[in-house]
Amino acid sequence: MNNYEMMVIFTPVLSEEEFKAAQKRYTDLLAANGGEVVHSNPWGLKSLAYPIEKKTTGIYWVIEYKAASDFNAKLNVQLHRDEQVLRHMYTALDKYAVEYNDKKKNGVPTGNLKAEA
Repeated sequence: MNNYEMMVIFTPVLSEEEFKAAQKRYTDLLAANGGEVVHSNPWGLKSLAYPIEKKTTGIYWVIEYKAASDFNAKLNVQLHRDEQVLRHMYTALDKYAVEYNDKKKNGVPTGNLKAEA
């Protein structure tokens, strides 16, 4: 099982119930294929850096998960088929990224403090 982090940008016209249903659909897909959710973080409605399909906002969702390496191909197909998804990106996490994410979740300083002038 490898560690991954995925960010999905959903269309901004989704209701709260539709957004939660979409999250559940992908977490259920993950569980059905033997993976597990490590952390889920719905960011909510945010402005996009550039318009996508004439939309200037999107509903962001970040999920950290563990899955077999062949799962991402299945996930990619499902995300491309879903008309509610504007963009998505998943990244493989190494042991240092997993450790960093754990520290951030637990409120431990990560050493990325801004220098004072």
